[in-house]
Amino acid sequence: MASLPSPASAHGATMMPGSRTYLCYLDLQRNSSTQMPTNPACANAVRQTGTTPLYNWFAVLDSNGGGRTTGYIPDGTLCSGGNRGPFNFSSYNATRTDWPVTHLTSGSNIELRHSNWAHHPGRFDVYITRQGWSPSQSLGWGDLERISSVTNPPQRGNVGSEAGHYYWNVQLPARSGSALMFVHWIRSDSQENFYSCSDIVFDGGNGQVTYGNGQTLSAEEVAEASDAVANASSSAQSSHAGHGEQATEASSPTSVPMALRVLQRARDASFELMR
Repeated sequence: MASLPSPASAHGATMMPGSRTYLCYLDLQRNSSTQMPTNPACANAVRQTGTTPLYNWFAVLDSNGGGRTTGYIPDGTLCSGGNRGPFNFSSYNATRTDWPVTHLTSGSNIELRHSNWAHHPGRFDVYITRQGWSPSQSLGWGDLERISSVTNPPQRGNVGSEAGHYYWNVQLPARSGSALMFVHWIRSDSQENFYSCSDIVFDGGNGQVTYGNGQTLSAEEVAEASDAVANASSSAQSSHAGHGEQATEASSPTSVPMALRVLQRARDASFELMR
C-alpha cells in the first residue's frame, strides 16, 4: 500500500460544494492503489499534471494575488489562480462537461464550507456563473457574478486537518441547469490569495455528487468519504507540514486500508439521495 504524502503549505479550497481539486482528490483516494481517479475529467487532469496537485488540493494560490481579479488572472485560468502557485493546477481549467458535479436547488440557502488548512484572516468572495453559461465553454470573469462576501467566518474542526473548515450561509440565486461556483479567498494579512472552482447543477438536488460512470454519492456519503480520508491522513502523518514548510512523505499510514474500504463502499453504493 503506497503511503499518503503529507500536505504541503497549508491553505484551503471549497469542500461544499466540492471544488474540482477536492472531489478529484476524494476520487483518487478511492482508487489509491492505481493512483488514478475513475472520473474521466479527474483522470485526464492526473495524466496531464500528475497526482501531486491533488495531494495539495487546498493549495491553488497566488502569493502576490492581492485581491486582483479582471486583468490580472487571465480568462480561462481562473480555476488554477492564473497558474502562479507552487503546484501545477493548469489541467483543472479544462473545458469539460464531465467534472464531478454537486446537485443543488435553485434559490436555496446552503452552508458553504471551505477548508482551513491554515487559518488566515480575510474575505471570501463567492461568484456563480450567469444563467446560460455552459461547462462546454471556457470560464472567464465576464461569466461570473458575485453572490456573497463574508469576512472572517467561523470555523469547525481542527486547523490543518482534512475535516477542519470555515462555514457560512450563502443564498443561491434563481438558476437552472449547469453552473460553476468560483470562490476567491483574499487574505487581509498578506498578498496571498486562494481560488477554487466547484461544478454544480441546479436540478432540485440537496448536495449529492455525481462522479460519472453511474456513480452518484449522497451528501451523507460524500461526508463519510471525507471523514474516512481525514482519519486515514491523521493516522498516517507523524507530523503536519506547516505553512511554508516542505512536504514530506508519510511513513506509517496505519488506517489507510480501512478508510479505503469505507470509500469503496461509498463508491459502490451509487445512489442518489433526493429530499
